[in-house]
Parts: sequence; C-alpha cells; structure tokens
Amino acid sequence: MGTFIGKTRVRSIAMIGTYVPRKCGLATFAEDLCLAMDDELGNGNQVFVVAMDDIDGGYPYHPKVRFQIRDSSLSDYLRAAEFLNVKQPDIVLVQHEYGIFGGKSGAHILHLVKNLHLPVVTTLHTVLSEPSEQQRAVLTELAAYSEHLVVMNQRGVRMLQDIYGIPGSKISYIPHGIPDFAFVDPNFYKDAFDVEGRKVILSFGLMHPGKGFELVIKALPEVAAVHPEVFYIILGTTHPHVLKHTGDAYRHSLHQLVERLGLENHVRFDNKYVDRDELCQYIMAADIFVTPYKSASQITSGTLSYALGAGKAIISTPYWHAEELLDKGRGRFVPFDDIGAMAREINSLIENEGETNAMRKRAYQFGRKMTWKEVAHSYLELFSLVLERRMCKPKPSYGGVSTTRMVDKLPTPNLDHLQALTDDTGILQHCAYTIPNRDHGYCLDDNARALIVACMYYSLYHSREMVPLIRKYLAFLLHAFNPETRRFRNFMSYDRHWLETVGSEDSHGRALWGLGVTVRSAPSDSIRAIATRIFNEGLSVLDGFSSPRAWALAIVGLCTYLEVYSGDAEVRRLTRTLSERLHRRFRENVSLDWPWCEDILTYDNAKLPHALLIAGRVQGNDEMLAAGLSVLQWLLAQQTAPEGHLSLIGNMGWMNRDGLKAKFDQQPLEAMALTDACVEAFRGTGDFKWIEHAKRCLNWFLGHNDLNMPLYDFTTGGCCDGLTPQGVNANQGAESTVSWLIALLTLLDIV
Repeated sequence: MGTFIGKTRVRSIAMIGTYVPRKCGLATFAEDLCLAMDDELGNGNQVFVVAMDDIDGGYPYHPKVRFQIRDSSLSDYLRAAEFLNVKQPDIVLVQHEYGIFGGKSGAHILHLVKNLHLPVVTTLHTVLSEPSEQQRAVLTELAAYSEHLVVMNQRGVRMLQDIYGIPGSKISYIPHGIPDFAFVDPNFYKDAFDVEGRKVILSFGLMHPGKGFELVIKALPEVAAVHPEVFYIILGTTHPHVLKHTGDAYRHSLHQLVERLGLENHVRFDNKYVDRDELCQYIMAADIFVTPYKSASQITSGTLSYALGAGKAIISTPYWHAEELLDKGRGRFVPFDDIGAMAREINSLIENEGETNAMRKRAYQFGRKMTWKEVAHSYLELFSLVLERRMCKPKPSYGGVSTTRMVDKLPTPNLDHLQALTDDTGILQHCAYTIPNRDHGYCLDDNARALIVACMYYSLYHSREMVPLIRKYLAFLLHAFNPETRRFRNFMSYDRHWLETVGSEDSHGRALWGLGVTVRSAPSDSIRAIATRIFNEGLSVLDGFSSPRAWALAIVGLCTYLEVYSGDAEVRRLTRTLSERLHRRFRENVSLDWPWCEDILTYDNAKLPHALLIAGRVQGNDEMLAAGLSVLQWLLAQQTAPEGHLSLIGNMGWMNRDGLKAKFDQQPLEAMALTDACVEAFRGTGDFKWIEHAKRCLNWFLGHNDLNMPLYDFTTGGCCDGLTPQGVNANQGAESTVSWLIALLTLLDIV
C-alpha cells in the first residue's frame, strides 16, 4: 500500500548507494532512511537498495539489497540500469558521494542514471566549493539527469546555484536524519562504559587526519589541571580507505600524543564500529560532544546531527554544517587549530551548568524536526511532487543500447603478461613468442609506458596490486635520469648497464608523459612527490628540443601534470611554448594536399594532433584545438580502408607526400596513439563521433584490420608485435602489450 502526499501515490523506491554492513556513514544513513520511509509507506519492504561494493564478493547484506554493483565495473552500472527499468520503482534515489562510485571523480554513476527510464532524485552528501574540472562536470551532468537534488545544508543550496549554475527550483533542503532521542541525564548511561563520576567528552566517527582529534587532546592538560575528572572518548575505527592506503598512522600518532602529554588516565580510544543502538548509548553518556574538524568545507556531518538531536552540549570548529546547526546558541565554536580556545570552552561548559543545560535544551528542541520520521516524510513529499511534474513533462531518454553494447564488448584489462615481462628492474623490451627475451634488456620508453598502464589501472580500479609495479617502473625512470646531463638514458642491458649516456629526445618526452600521469594518479603522496621531483628535473632541457614528437609527448605530460598542479608557472610556460612551436610547425609546412608538419609520416603520428588537442583544451586556445581536430581527421582518413576498418601506415617505408603508403609492418603503437587522440578529441568537443573513431582504432587490436586477425591474446593478456605480410608477428613484446593496455584503459576511462 502506498501513501498519498499531495495528489500522487508513492508505492516503491529504489535507493542507490552504500549499505550496511559496509562501514561508512553513508551506509548507515541509507539504512536509517530506508527503514523510515518503509514505516511511512506502510506494509514494509517498499524501499529496496542497489548497493555499491568496494571489495570482491561484496558484503553479507540484508534482503533489502536486491542488486550489487562492483564500484569499478562499468558493465555492472549498465546492468543495474536494466534491472531497475524492469523493476519499475516509482523513484530512484541516488546517495551521491564522489568516492563511492568508480571512474574519475565517480563518473561511472552517470552511465547508470542516463540509461534509466525512471525519475531520479539525488541526495548530495558533498558539495565542493572548489571542484576540479572533472568533479564539476560529474556533478552538473548528474544534476541534468536528476529530476531534483537534495542537500542537507542551506549553504549547499546556494553553492549549487552560484558555483554549478543549477536553478534553485531544482534543489531542496532536507536535514540529515537522527534517531528520536530522549532528553536524559548522561549519568544514567555512564556505568555501561566504566566512566562513572567522570565528565565525559565524546568524539566519534571513522577516523582520518581531517577529524582533528589532536586539537582536543592538546587542550586536555589545561582542562585536567582544573577538572581532573575529565575523560575523552574517541569512538570509531579508522576509515577503511585510509587504512587501505596509509594504514593506521593517524591513530598511532594520537596514541603517541596522549603518552607524550601524560594523558593515559584521561583519554580512551574505543577502536570499534558500533551499531546504532550502542552508538546512541555512547552519545547519551556524554556530557560534551566535540567535532574538531580541520577544514571549513564540510557540508554534512552525521555525527554532529546525532549529537544535536540528543541534546548534547557541543563544541565545534566552524565548518559549514556546524555553522548552520549550532547557530543561535545551540553550541559553541572554537577557531581551527586554537588549543587555548578549545580548553577554555570545555572548562566553561563544565563550570556553568545552568548555561550548559540551556544550550542543550535549545539543541534538543531544534533537533525534533530532524528525526528520521520527519526526514522520511519530507523525502516522500518531494517524491510526490516529482512524480506529479513527471506526468506533465516526461523525462527524455539519455541512454541507448549502443552504449551498453560498446561497454560489453570491451575486454576486461588483463595484466598477466605485463607482470610476466616485469622483473625487479623493470619491464623487459622483447619476447620470444610469450617468453621474455633477456638478450635485449630494458628501455626507458617501455618502462614509461608501463608506468602509465599501472597508474591508469590504479586510477580506474583502485587496485593496491598496482603499487609494487608503479614503484618498479618509477624506480627505473629515477635511475634513468642523469642529473649531470639533465637527460634520461634509454637503453639498459640485462646486467643493468646503461648502453648510452643520453637517450633520444622522444624517449625524454615519453618519460615526462609517464611522470605526468603518475603525478595525476599516484596511489600515495610519497609516490606523487618523487614523480613530481623527477618530472621537474627533466624540464630544463625541453626548450632546446627539436623533435616534434618529443614536443608532443612532453606536452601531453605537461598538461596531465597541470591537472594536479595547475598553478605551476614554469610548466604552464613550457606548455605554451612547446604547443605554439608545434602549432607553428604545422602552419608553416602544410599545403592543400599535405596538412602534416613533416614531409613524411613515420611512427607515433597521432601523438602530434593529440598534443594540439590537449594543449588547446587546457589553454582555451580554440585555434589550436581546431588544428588538432583537422589533422586528426586527416590522419584517420589516410589510415581507413575502403571497407571502413583501420589500416595503419606500416614501418617498411612509411608514407610520404606523394601518397605512397607502406601497408606493413603495422605497429600497435600507432593504434594506441590514434585511440588516445580520438578520446582527447571527445574531451575537447563532446562529440560522440570521436568515441566511435576510438572504438574503431581499438578494434584494430581485436581483428578489425587488413588481415582480419586479432593481435590481442585473450589467453595471456599480451599483444602481438604487429601485422606483417605473412600474418601476425607472434612475439608479444613490451611496446605492443602496453600499447594495447593504454588504448583499452583510455577508452574504459571515458565510457
């Protein structure tokens, strides 16, 4: 049975997000809201969940979870859209947080919502005041696919309008829900936690450095000197993603701080993830609740909402959600990192019982409109209005079967052969069939490309298995750089002796490309730091380079680096200098029948228009972007067979101005460069024809070529070394394998 709110009956709701027993605040929020909406709708089980999984196999969910999505599997999102279209709930409610969805800045969720034929409402748990270009694009596109947005802070309403250009008519404020607490004396619950007779301060939540718990600990000596009964409980486990990436370093630093200050009798770490009932008991046992967060830009805090609803005496730093909830005397503020102010406020609340109780009462009364029952009612009322609007103006279909077919056809990246080619030094250059050939040793070019593969794979799938590979390839680049010449060496023998003092300009540019990708996608700050150092040390020689391919490879690396360090003036100058130099070379060398910057087309050709495209996009240079598109279109035309498949320029003669083109040997490097360039053309224009071109280039690896023979080996994960007049070159070397993987990962990243 549904419920009438206004005119329209809401019968069923599908919620997309994390769900218990996954340990995160979003999962707890989802469970509470689901249960509250079920109660409002009546008869139970009117709300079901599509749950996001961040571990293999998912979690032992309640039957309310009807579908699971592996966060990094794009096909799962599309299958979920099909599932929901069949189930036909009245409303799909998306719980949005960038980090729970796969793809860059959580872009995979867009493929789900745009393929739905159902009305979508999205709750935004984070609204960034300074989003990256990708974060802004994801949120604005998600807003376009959503009928309505919900935020839990009035500031969020203004930010969505001012920063993201979303009309206010499409945004609603609904507060974070809370249990229906009783207003009780904290002493009633203290014996359950062995803190009878103590003045209990509580902070809780998943632990990470942004929580700022050290501010309270540092203030305690001054408090304990006056009030020796004070006792600070820090409740919560370390955030799973923090634990995965940096371990428990933050918690250990807090333990050391407690010991150094001699506070062992005043601080306790309850390192556990508690259920709702136990959490409520902790809150009710507390005299003072503190959220000492270190950044102002937190728009939602479930922990603060709970404490306010329980009528706690609250001290907080002035982050956005706190400023709103604790306004009008419902709490006390201390400046960020102000130890003295924290100590004074704690002492004041302990010593002024009447004033403290009055503040508690104001908080409790304000919280009555935030109970889950009230919040669920607000959501259902909104859903009713959305459905009424939908009847008057049906939602257009954004998705299409072609997108689903495209993703389904893309193989899952297989890194087995990449790992087989890699030893303790780096990736070996060549193979005898599938067996690494040590006679030819290593080269910088292949290790730079392998570094790109490992970083891209990590960025897409957050696989910690990539970290050892990233370290190996990055170590090779570090060793390849010669600080005396400021140049990279390229070739190394198997016994680890460099075979040259200076590598080619092209290999230097390729190293900078690999380092730029590493800076953008590094799995840790330490890896980003060393990649940034090598990158910057390699910049000083770029002005003197004369190879257009070296310019182009470096430009791609420079622009990728700028995605992280956009304010680096020297990198911006070099990007402008090299891209203008490359653009000028094209302008000076072209004719009506030969729009190329050289008199011959050789290897890695598409990297040149790729550089013009990315530099034009990053610098807002429309003329440069147009030149890149024109050159790339011409390059594709020269390498398209009458039947429509890709027919690459071979390296047995290349192609010159007279139009003579070598048909063999065709190299995987060329197909990869074309795929990369086409995807960048899509990024710069938004025109989906470039995705179709990119698919055609990738399909060259899969047998859509002059010989109708696949080069990609599904068994090994390797790629054969090229097409020859006699057939496929069966050796699966490093350049071929990493070219296939870069092309595949590039396309997976955009679709």
